[in-house]
Amino acid sequence: MDQKRLFLAIAVSLAILLGFQMLVVPHLPNPPMRQIAQTTGQPLTTPLEGAPGAAVPPAPAAEPKDVPRVKIDAPRVEGSINLLGAKLDDLVLKDYRDTIDPTSPLVRVLEPRTQEHPYYVQYGWTAPEGETVKLPGNDTIWTASGGKLSPGNPVTLSWDNGAGLVFQIGLTIDDNYMFAVSQTVRNSTGQPVKLFPWSRIRRDYKPEVSGYYVLFEGLLGVVDDKLENTTYDKAKSEGDKHAGLAYDATTTGGWAGITDKYWLTSLVPDQALASKVNFRHIDDHGDHYQVDYITTDPLTAPANGDVTTISHVFAGAKVASLLSSYEANLHIPLFDYAVDWGWFWFLTRPIFLAIDWLNSMIGNFGVAIMVFTVFAKALFFPLANYSYRSMSKMKLLAPKMTALRERLKDDPQKMQQEMMGLYRQEKVNPASGCLPMVVQIPVFFSLYKVIFVTIEMRQAPFFGWIHDLSQVDPTNVFNLFGLIPFDPSAYVPLLHLGAWPLIMGITMFLQQKMNPPPPDPVQAKLFQFMPIIFTFMMAKFPAGLIIYWSWNNTLSVAQQWLIQRRTKLAKPSLART
Repeated sequence: MDQKRLFLAIAVSLAILLGFQMLVVPHLPNPPMRQIAQTTGQPLTTPLEGAPGAAVPPAPAAEPKDVPRVKIDAPRVEGSINLLGAKLDDLVLKDYRDTIDPTSPLVRVLEPRTQEHPYYVQYGWTAPEGETVKLPGNDTIWTASGGKLSPGNPVTLSWDNGAGLVFQIGLTIDDNYMFAVSQTVRNSTGQPVKLFPWSRIRRDYKPEVSGYYVLFEGLLGVVDDKLENTTYDKAKSEGDKHAGLAYDATTTGGWAGITDKYWLTSLVPDQALASKVNFRHIDDHGDHYQVDYITTDPLTAPANGDVTTISHVFAGAKVASLLSSYEANLHIPLFDYAVDWGWFWFLTRPIFLAIDWLNSMIGNFGVAIMVFTVFAKALFFPLANYSYRSMSKMKLLAPKMTALRERLKDDPQKMQQEMMGLYRQEKVNPASGCLPMVVQIPVFFSLYKVIFVTIEMRQAPFFGWIHDLSQVDPTNVFNLFGLIPFDPSAYVPLLHLGAWPLIMGITMFLQQKMNPPPPDPVQAKLFQFMPIIFTFMMAKFPAGLIIYWSWNNTLSVAQQWLIQRRTKLAKPSLART
């Protein structure tokens, strides 16, 4: 197969994959378990927050800065609980910083309403429509017992309504990012009391998102074993149509929350209780996004008795192994799918697990990627071996093919017949050369996804100047790799070309030299520029992906050289015209 068909096959494959992801996937109906579905624009009937009946109450308009708090101090998080309104609104991660600079601030997951980016979790109760019960609200000051919240040291928040009901919120935390929350109502009125417990995550601003189609950021959850999601823009547009509600469903179990690229805040309701889950956008002097649960049936606190429901909230890093352990131990369906594995999860997830395991053995994700590449090459070896052998024969046939074209240039039909006859005679398949590339494209995209979205790759160093495999190569040939104190890419983004993309371009050039050139001189000149085009095009990709592609090309060159050498020894007659 000539070079023209090879690049045409690559272009068609890329167009199909990109077109499917961008144009088809967003409009697919709910897929089966383990696949992702977009939320739909169906009519929504759940009452808006603040409406009477079983609804989650509105957030307060303002909040003082000086409020009583309970300290949180756990192995991987620290922060505090706001006793005004019983809000978990102050949480930072001890293991992660904003940048690779060891003095940069710790990553903040939750933030009080008095700060620039309010983001919090809150629990409460709502009375059935038509019933009057004095309930805790946003202006309620709770009392706390138990000291600071830490593993093995729970905290209980209490509030007495003065009318025979005591409300309690008990909190525990494990060694990672999971809080267990018990909501208890103690009733000494002598009459049963029915109440709807609710929980919510509220983000009172629209965060900056990466904007890449391969990454989802926004409101998501598992409802009836299906992953439902809606972007911030989708939540706003659907909320405008349906009085603030972007999505609602009645379900038993599951989870729902708000996800960033690496961080997740998620409610995990009592898995045995039927609840209504809602995604909301509230337009109140700015954008406010909310995910909430409320039980579909009220819980009854019997006369002189109590009623309790237990749920969980996760607030932390989306570590795949940790999410999987919570999924297994707490029976949370598809919890590890908070990581955006994408539509090709059946490739992305196994590739990640393989690289993560190799990293645990080797201690370097970059080397783990290179070892994984060797295994991938070994897996595709039979196909690649057949393809490269055919391409080697094609290269040896080039003089004969050129002579044939010259001799029959005025009779295209006979020339085509003669060419096919020559292929059959020499047992060459001209269509086999593109097969390894086509097969590797899904692997390439899945690896790109792994490097781009998994927190395990975040700030993972390689060697030398690569301190973060998930970011672009920081060096730049256009300022002589830092010798000139000037960043041309700040003015012309195209003028950023790191050392590893250059290495990749060289390996592509060497691989191109191993392939048979196109017979058309104009095409041959054009394809000589392909390594340069790909080098600039991929310069903005994560360094880990560039390292993979460079190493993959190097292995391909070595494999192709060996096959060509053996082909020449076995078929010396092919070189004669």
